[in-house]
Amino acid sequence: MNRLTKSQLGIVASIMLLVGAAVGAGAMQAGHAPAAAVSAAAPAVREAATMPTTFAPVVKSVLPAVVNISSSKMVKTGFPGGEGDNPFGNLFPGFQFQMPQQRPQTAEGSGVIISSDGYVMTNNHVVDGSTELKVTLSDKRQMTAKVIGTDAKTDIALLKLDAKDLPFVKLGSSADVEVGDIALAIGNPFGIGQTVTMGIISAKGRGGFGIEDYEDFIQTDASINPGNSGGALIDMKGELIGINTAILSPNGGNQGVGFAVPIDMARQVMTQLKEHGSVTRAYIGVTVRDVTPELAAQLGIKSDNGALIVDVTPDGPADKAGLHKDDVIVSLNGKRVDQRGLRLATALMTPGAKVDLGVIHAGSERSISVNLGTMPKEQPQASNDGDGQRNPYRRP
Repeated sequence: MNRLTKSQLGIVASIMLLVGAAVGAGAMQAGHAPAAAVSAAAPAVREAATMPTTFAPVVKSVLPAVVNISSSKMVKTGFPGGEGDNPFGNLFPGFQFQMPQQRPQTAEGSGVIISSDGYVMTNNHVVDGSTELKVTLSDKRQMTAKVIGTDAKTDIALLKLDAKDLPFVKLGSSADVEVGDIALAIGNPFGIGQTVTMGIISAKGRGGFGIEDYEDFIQTDASINPGNSGGALIDMKGELIGINTAILSPNGGNQGVGFAVPIDMARQVMTQLKEHGSVTRAYIGVTVRDVTPELAAQLGIKSDNGALIVDVTPDGPADKAGLHKDDVIVSLNGKRVDQRGLRLATALMTPGAKVDLGVIHAGSERSISVNLGTMPKEQPQASNDGDGQRNPYRRP
């Protein structure tokens, strides 16, 4: 009995030694690798954790509100005639006579329904000069659209359908858009039908291309092609953040560089078009240019940013407020501005509004209040006829 007990005790002691060794080894491993344990327990990176496996729910909510727009207009043309077609052949033998005439021309574009009662936002160049506009909905219904108003300076147009209870897209905020956000472009490229492409927001505040007079584009690599003009750029909430309007296309094809009018700008234009049928802009009454580091050195000022006044409109708002040539406007209502930023900001304000300008005059900065005036009627400054050889930026 004692021998059996000792044997049992020996077995138990051996087991305890083995267990103790295992526990000790585990403790040593835990003591030497706490970072590995924490890393293993950490959640996956943000993109992998939140990246959806499908965009179908977002697309399904927006697609019914994106429409195809077919515009018709008459264009002047002619045909080169031979001597037999020349009514002046007896007087001018060999003269190539060209008979002027008109022919119908159709074009395809896209649009976005923004209210259940039938307001549609699109590009001005989609409807410009049209004599008839046909809008085709996703359910194949076709309606005639009425032009409420257009604004060539931002390339925005507002149409109206005589219908109720239509699907529409909720307007988002382009100010909340960040570079790197996922974006979807929806439209009717090449007339093949509704198409969805995906990309990211590549940049914000793009301008200076000469496509429109007022450029503050959202740039995206989502494919935008001919026929996409006026279509929707939406975020992952299914909200409208831009109206697709142009592409960088030296050779006529998509290069992965597309531009959309930001919805915050388009919303302000749309509101005026809806209420007045046209857009009235405010202005300061100055001609300005950007301040470069070289120019700042010549002027003897520390700021290498801002808008240098090169001309003041006589008896205009700036003249009345006491601004002078060679003054430098560095801020508007406390926000730093350059030449383009100043022009964009004031153009979207209401005539008669009061603004505070930070101005460098004779080397010192001061604040000047200006009551904005109404911008005189003028012809659009930008021009882009779609010729990729002369201008690489095209309207799709």
